[in-house]
Amino acid sequence: MGVEAGAQVARSRALAVLRIRSRALAVALLPAAVAVVLMAGGSSGHLVGGGWDLARWITSVAALVVLLAATGIALVVARARPAMSPTVPIAEESALDLYHLVRDLADRLGVPAPSAIALTPDCDSWLEDRTHPANAPPAPEGRDEISGVRGLRPAFQGQRRRTSVPASPVLVIGSPFLWWMRVAELRAVLAPVVAGTGPSAHPDIAAARRFVRGLDAAVAVAGAPQRGPVSRAALAGVGWVARVLLRSCRVHASEMERGVAAAAAERAQAVDYGLRIVAQEQVGLAYAGWDRLLTRVALPAWRMGRWPARLDAGVVAALTELSRRDRLAEGFTSRLGERPACDLLEEPGLVDEAASLLAARLFHGGPAEPGPDWAPVDWLEYPDEVVDRKWRTDAARLHRVLDTLESAPTTPKPQAPDAPTLSRVMTHLTTPQPPATATDRAVGDEHDEHDEYEDVASERGEALAAGLSAEVAREEAATPAGGQQTPDTSLRDDGSLPLFPLQPPRTGRELLADHVTAMVCCAAMDTAGATPGLDWLDGPSLLLNGERAADLGPKILTLIETGDPTPLETWLRTTGVRPEKPVRLV
Repeated sequence: MGVEAGAQVARSRALAVLRIRSRALAVALLPAAVAVVLMAGGSSGHLVGGGWDLARWITSVAALVVLLAATGIALVVARARPAMSPTVPIAEESALDLYHLVRDLADRLGVPAPSAIALTPDCDSWLEDRTHPANAPPAPEGRDEISGVRGLRPAFQGQRRRTSVPASPVLVIGSPFLWWMRVAELRAVLAPVVAGTGPSAHPDIAAARRFVRGLDAAVAVAGAPQRGPVSRAALAGVGWVARVLLRSCRVHASEMERGVAAAAAERAQAVDYGLRIVAQEQVGLAYAGWDRLLTRVALPAWRMGRWPARLDAGVVAALTELSRRDRLAEGFTSRLGERPACDLLEEPGLVDEAASLLAARLFHGGPAEPGPDWAPVDWLEYPDEVVDRKWRTDAARLHRVLDTLESAPTTPKPQAPDAPTLSRVMTHLTTPQPPATATDRAVGDEHDEHDEYEDVASERGEALAAGLSAEVAREEAATPAGGQQTPDTSLRDDGSLPLFPLQPPRTGRELLADHVTAMVCCAAMDTAGATPGLDWLDGPSLLLNGERAADLGPKILTLIETGDPTPLETWLRTTGVRPEKPVRLV
């Protein structure tokens, strides 16, 4: 599909959307038109009599009600604030080279340049229309824009009139791209995105998009909670009409966007087409590294109330490590000698910090601003501030739960809390419980020794896992939710944070494995000279003599799932860890 063909498809579908809008308007005006005809007929003496008078009265009232309802719906659709992607705005004075690259790219493509640039903590780029008057600057503090930290200014700072809105879309760029990609690669990746400003400038396409976004915003307004019964009843009708119109527009709007994308892609082939093929490989690699960094490295820190302040720089380290381990990634590190795209920013460190804070906000639901319980952490401080603290906190929680289980009334011999040792944990998971009845003894005789050992370990492990799950749930409930929606901290009007949770809640068995691992690591640090470390691809790691202990996980799973401590005991003897010694807890 060529440029003209794609643009023609987009325009035709836009006209179809506008025709739906016209039909809705015609339906709203139909009762009024009938009432006018009846009134005209009565005044001319053609439609007279009691029946016609009653018809005129009914149609006039119906027309008035329909017109009032249509006016209310139109006002909601026109004034409803369309959803905006949470971004870090980039002022032109803080990224002169980046703005110059984008404008030069737009000139080469023969399309209007984007009105502004913003960053998103994700591996994607797009154009976002922010022409709605509600999106005019200054942006409400703490809502759709994260203005940054320590002096990073918003993109529209200084423009105080709320009626001044950008005339063309805002270019949103994935922040990992700026740090991993080289300048030429970034230009090649952005070419099809920037080319989309051409079709976006067409009046029919722009009008169709405004109508669809207005309907979507009206549905969100109608579904918003915390409204009175009268408002809910009125907005329920608005929401119903908006949803009906959205369903009618869905196919045409999708075809319109596909036509716009096809036209933009075809136009962008004239600019850096060969380099774009290579750059797309870097897009996939950056996505893999970013996902691994968030789930394995950033998430443990967020759970500890700390947020890594250089996530984008961490992507480079993670992908460099990947290229060292994976033969498929060989050759990518040679690119690091070229100029990175983050050099297009005047203060890349501040931008990285703002994007990292926004990532924590979106993917974990952390507070919008740093504070005593939500502080940034540097990569050099990560092992001590996050890894060591995480392990000792988990170990302390594990022993608190053991204290509760061993002192419970149902325990055969309640006892005082023991010292926090690894031996205590291993004993709890491997010591068989005495049979309660003759039936239990008979059943136990039917199994071999290994099967009986495995079943007993599973029961004790499940009890400990349940206790850990309850303890973690209590701690989370006692901590103020970072994603709780308030006038000063909500990012969107229609939902709470996190918007994009990275992982589902951990199961009880996963929690047990994490806590036993933490206890083993604490014992290794306190008795064998091990140190906490950071692995860019796997997150917190234990270092023995400077080398990562990569074979610990399967041995802990064997202990938890089968109750067999032999593999772990062998590892402890080999590494010089003394499980009988108490460890330091938080």
